[in-house]
Amino acid sequence: MSYRKLAEDIIRLVGGRENVSNVTHCATRLRFNLKDNKKADKEELEKLAILKVVESGGQYQVVIGPQVSSVFSEVVKICNFRPDSASTEDNKEKGSVASRIFNTISGTFTPLIPLICGSGLLKAVLIVLVMLGWLSADSGTHQILSAAANAVFYFLPILMAITLALKLGVSPYISAAIAAALLEPNFTNLLENGDTSSFIGIPVVLINYSSTVLPVFAAVCIYSLLEKFLKRVLHVQLHMIIIPMLSLLVMVPLTVLIFGPFGIYVGDAILDGTVFILDKSAILTGLVLGAGWVFIVILGLHWAIIPLMLSNITTTGSDAILGLIMGTVWVAGGAALGVFLKTKDKNLKAVAGAALIPSVLSGITEPVIYSIFFRYKRVFIISILMGGVASALAGALGVRATQIAGGIFTIPTFLPVSGYLIVIALSIIGTALAVLVFGYESKNTETIESGEVLLKGQNIVSPLTGKVKMLSQVNDPVFSAEAMGKGIAIEPAVGTVFSPVNGVVTALFPTGHAVGITSDTGVEILIHIGINTVELEGKYFLPQIKQGDKVKQGDELVLFDIDKIKEAGYEVITPVIITNSTSYKEITQTNSETVRTNDVLLSLSV
Repeated sequence: MSYRKLAEDIIRLVGGRENVSNVTHCATRLRFNLKDNKKADKEELEKLAILKVVESGGQYQVVIGPQVSSVFSEVVKICNFRPDSASTEDNKEKGSVASRIFNTISGTFTPLIPLICGSGLLKAVLIVLVMLGWLSADSGTHQILSAAANAVFYFLPILMAITLALKLGVSPYISAAIAAALLEPNFTNLLENGDTSSFIGIPVVLINYSSTVLPVFAAVCIYSLLEKFLKRVLHVQLHMIIIPMLSLLVMVPLTVLIFGPFGIYVGDAILDGTVFILDKSAILTGLVLGAGWVFIVILGLHWAIIPLMLSNITTTGSDAILGLIMGTVWVAGGAALGVFLKTKDKNLKAVAGAALIPSVLSGITEPVIYSIFFRYKRVFIISILMGGVASALAGALGVRATQIAGGIFTIPTFLPVSGYLIVIALSIIGTALAVLVFGYESKNTETIESGEVLLKGQNIVSPLTGKVKMLSQVNDPVFSAEAMGKGIAIEPAVGTVFSPVNGVVTALFPTGHAVGITSDTGVEILIHIGINTVELEGKYFLPQIKQGDKVKQGDELVLFDIDKIKEAGYEVITPVIITNSTSYKEITQTNSETVRTNDVLLSLSV
């Protein structure tokens, strides 16, 4: 989905920018204050990729769903509004350091997934066309299409700088310029005169920054701190020109002096360690190198090892290091295959399929890394373990490469071919089976009882004490029509919301009236306290947690004053929604008329 295009269509169909007085958003919907509601085209709006249009409380509400904050950001840009307190984005991730880093990396690459997958497919198609003799590798057609296919990978630092900047809430244009400077001809031409240069007398170790990740990632993270500092100390009238100038002046030299060379030193250390261990044991080398190879590629450190591979092939006709790590390519393919077979999500199935094809045909694993590994920790861990096992097996079988390429068409170029085929089979089948057995994300199941039928699934307990209501009884068409997903509602008797699961707080609206939790077993739950209570702007709500916090079942989430909310004219009926309802075959509601916290509220079967 293009959030920009959707935002543009929504603005056009609500009567255009000139018809919008203000726009805010809550946990599920955009809330427009329009100058003239009659100018809005409800019928055409509901043909877009939205859930529903609701007119309530003088607002024109466009229900988006969990992606509302992304669409809201684009609406604000188009309308040239300043984001106000209605935005859920505070750009400060919470939780453990490891979780924050993983989430930042994931959020950086997620917008690039379609482009990476599409480019990978195009690269695979070109390889197949050349192999079949239908296209000459020297033709202009091939060169032009190769440029199209390689662009995202070559200019990945620039694209990544943009998405990371958006994730961190700083200028994507300055970030892109910092990355672009590292690929600018004046800088890249320095490499023609050797691998060193200088900056105001300080030695600079030169590297090719195309396709790298670590240097620019570090640069944009530091730049985000610099930008925020400059905005605090400089007069607002100077921001437009001085901040870009100082940012480029500081960050580009800092990157080439520190972040880039750091990668070289680490890469050289990895190379020396690989050569040392390989002399002792090919199996041990495969185990260590295979398990860590995905990190080496992600950080761009593999460039330190490739020259040795080429040298070995040129001088001896084959290379053991490449023979070892090729198993990781097939492990990536197995991971994509496992997710493809396991998931019921049509979008994820399409992504996994698109990532699988270039991996198998041409050994291009970037689509798998960025679209699957960075989104699903469990698959990442499985692939690390299987990469070590596959590479250790390659070491035991003495697999060697005679050229630098992967994919099914290069199988005959590996020695011995029989040993390489065994590695391929273990890598693909073993990894796919592991994903099928353990899942691509935390979706454990347990046996629960509904009536007299045993369902394989899990229970969601009540986050509140009160009377049970059907969603159809909720005075809001979005919830009553199950547009956000299936679930149930509670008329609370006690003003405390408890966590119904063990999991992570993935969304907490600033006003405290809505909480989103993703359980350790993958259930996505929205608890929306009251109807239209976002209009209270946080009055009578006291969150006890922060977005990103890990919670256990029974932990306090939000305290709220039932009487005060009712006195202000708002209903306190609280929908409890499973927003990923399509992932479950059946969602069974409790038959009880009242519930207490920790009573079984919903039963999910998979």
